[in-house]
Amino acid sequence: FGPFATFSTKFLKNGSFFDLLSTTTTDNVLPMTHVGLDNFDLVKYLISQVMLSDDDRFAALKEYYPGARKEDWKLIQAGQRVQIIKKDAEKGGILKLGTEVVVDQQKTLSALLGASPGASTAAPITLNVLKQMFPEQFHSAEWQRRIHDIVPSYGQKLNGNVALTQQVWDDTAAALQLTKPPVIEMNASAPVMTAKPAEPKAETSPQHDMAL
Repeated sequence: FGPFATFSTKFLKNGSFFDLLSTTTTDNVLPMTHVGLDNFDLVKYLISQVMLSDDDRFAALKEYYPGARKEDWKLIQAGQRVQIIKKDAEKGGILKLGTEVVVDQQKTLSALLGASPGASTAAPITLNVLKQMFPEQFHSAEWQRRIHDIVPSYGQKLNGNVALTQQVWDDTAAALQLTKPPVIEMNASAPVMTAKPAEPKAETSPQHDMAL
């Protein structure tokens, strides 16, 4: 159950408590200060989380699992990440919550900053690295043909495209040897044409939209 937010001056779980202090300079102290002021609600939340006692954490658990017994649970340290703070001409500093690919001007080195990528973000991040590191080759006919061989849906939006969504879903299930997915109802997601007004129909029971 969790996680509960904490704060540490270490950049790694087994790092040094002096990591934050040793990397604080005159160039980044102001952006960090601006981020703290602009995200004061987040700062208050983190402080409130750090101040939680074991009883407070267990009380939060019991809201979801009233039958929980304290002797069955123990507190362990989960993952840790360093949050990105970028300089900004207008705001001084901006807190970045996602992942970001950084490439040097000579395009000889790239790095991924932010949250550790999982399966859902690894593929687009890889394509982004290729696009930034090799811009000319990436847009060439040969590379585009190879990219579309690997990712047939690249450059296309799945939202509203039922046929393509079904194809990607089926291909993914086949590649991973998963159970064949159900067939998407074509009429359920088909775009509604509004070029001419619909003819009046007999009154029927109202159908409510589903909120996801």
